[in-house]
Amino acid sequence: MEKWNQTSNDFILLGLLPQNQTGLLLLLLIISVFVLACLGNSGMTALIFLDPRLHTPMYFLLSQLSLMDLMYISTTVPKMVYNFLSGQTSISFFSCGVQSFFFATMASSEGLLLASMAYDRFVAICHPLHYHIYMSKRMCVKMILGSWTLGSLNGLVHTVYALHLSYCRSRTISHFYCDIPAMLLLVCTDTWIYEYMIFFSAVLVLLLPFLGITLSYGRVIFSVFHMSSKEGRRKAFTTCSTHLTVVIFYYAPFAFTYLRPKNVRSPEEDKNLAVFYTILTPMLNPIIYSLRNKEVLGAMRRVKK
Repeated sequence: MEKWNQTSNDFILLGLLPQNQTGLLLLLLIISVFVLACLGNSGMTALIFLDPRLHTPMYFLLSQLSLMDLMYISTTVPKMVYNFLSGQTSISFFSCGVQSFFFATMASSEGLLLASMAYDRFVAICHPLHYHIYMSKRMCVKMILGSWTLGSLNGLVHTVYALHLSYCRSRTISHFYCDIPAMLLLVCTDTWIYEYMIFFSAVLVLLLPFLGITLSYGRVIFSVFHMSSKEGRRKAFTTCSTHLTVVIFYYAPFAFTYLRPKNVRSPEEDKNLAVFYTILTPMLNPIIYSLRNKEVLGAMRRVKK
């Protein structure tokens, strides 16, 4: 089969929704979720910036999570909506690369940031007297820069490598965005070595941070049970359960997609699971943190005044 000239042709995205009335209704729902996610995450970022009482490491990390979620959902949904409404399914080679880069960067950075947030709660609850030493502003900035830098490097390496492969089987990606594992199905040569690289990368940016989160909260739960103050115990449980809810929503579908063997996965299943971490999670995160956090609710009331 003749090789496809990857520098002058577009990819084709099959999309997520059928081109019918049901698909249109689902699209309107996705647009509503997108608007809520944009308002919620931009509002959370602005709130933390405006209220001096929220200028703490915990909320600086949360502002970065909101920024990542805002960029995350903006990477995939606008193009999907445009393709559905215009009837087009193509995406240029360059645009596909940009989308792959930002998706991989946000996915990696958010996993690392969630681990940093778990460490912050571990220090606050288990070592409260040393909190300002272990979680100084300098350390907080290092965590944030580290998450963005490592995530960007991971995204850049995978994007550059994937776009330098020879595509010949088809130009049709069975997804609603340029997902690198879905693109590998179109490659002419055997990609098993690179697939192992993707798995190893997923272990580094997903599994290891998740193990760090698990260890941090295991120690936190142990400390909470030994607290003498009921109020302190309740506040600790509220804060930790909020963060754990976000962690579960983020990691569960990601792990189910990228840490399973290729032979037990299907493109359709991967596409459906991607809805959770690319569309639903960015919308749910600001809701979870605002509804279950008295300090955020208090800051909202103060800003309104």
